[in-house]
Amino acid sequence: MKKSEWLLVMVTICWGSSYLLMKLALDSVGEMTLIGLRFGIAFALTAVLFHRKLKGLSLHTTGYAALQGALLLGVFVSITYGLKTTSTSNAGFLVSLTVIFVPILSAVFMRQRMKPQLTAGISLAIAGIGLLTLKMPLSMQPGDILCIAAAFLYAVYVLVTSRAVRKKVDMFQLGILQLAFTGGYGFVLAFLLEKPSLPHSLNGWLSVGALAVVCSAFCYIAQPLAQRYTSPARAGLIFALEPVFAALFGYLFADEVLGMQGYIGALLVMSGVLVSEYGGRWMSALRKKKSGQPAVPAET
Repeated sequence: MKKSEWLLVMVTICWGSSYLLMKLALDSVGEMTLIGLRFGIAFALTAVLFHRKLKGLSLHTTGYAALQGALLLGVFVSITYGLKTTSTSNAGFLVSLTVIFVPILSAVFMRQRMKPQLTAGISLAIAGIGLLTLKMPLSMQPGDILCIAAAFLYAVYVLVTSRAVRKKVDMFQLGILQLAFTGGYGFVLAFLLEKPSLPHSLNGWLSVGALAVVCSAFCYIAQPLAQRYTSPARAGLIFALEPVFAALFGYLFADEVLGMQGYIGALLVMSGVLVSEYGGRWMSALRKKKSGQPAVPAET
């Protein structure tokens, strides 16, 4: 379990670094070209390494992969365009709102009841977003809105993935094939909207390579494998560190400083994410402690 959790920490660090890498890569290639290269290279690598796993592909799995690829395209189009007018730190914290959007969409479309901790988490997150993004006079950068849209689309992606699991789709095949569709959609849009070109600098190639090999191929395979050996609660807590790593990379390598208002906003967003995810467990443990009953460990 410890090895799997350290692997999840590595995945989270990689995803935290991806915002800065995308910003650096966009100095060399267009937005759609970046998405095409990132996911195209990731698919080529994973398909070569795991070609035996792709035997016997069903139309059912291919259909879900096409849908997942479209949703991932929407996520990364929003983030890559968003990074033009917002910082990597802001992007990381705003995209983490996926954790809050998932239960909201579940309540709207699946008639699941909104829990008190979710309401509290949403309130904290909205306050944090205001401090992170609103400037005087009151206005919000387009990049901040796009990053919130990316969080919403990724929440839809999570729900569609859950449906695919219930439909007995081969998740390993789906994970690899969705990379192909995302990259393919990116290349098509690149030829329609841009003049596709390869990165023209060493930094551009290094950024694209790291995004493709580390942040896509490695992470999309390592995450499901590692999660088999730890609890969802512990995995979720580790993933909640992603925006923290994004802010750290922005500070270390891009000289991004949020300022006092921004840091308070970031803290509120993180608090909202954690309260919405773990508030119920914390309250249950507190009630049991007051009543003298043993608290249930987080791992269960």
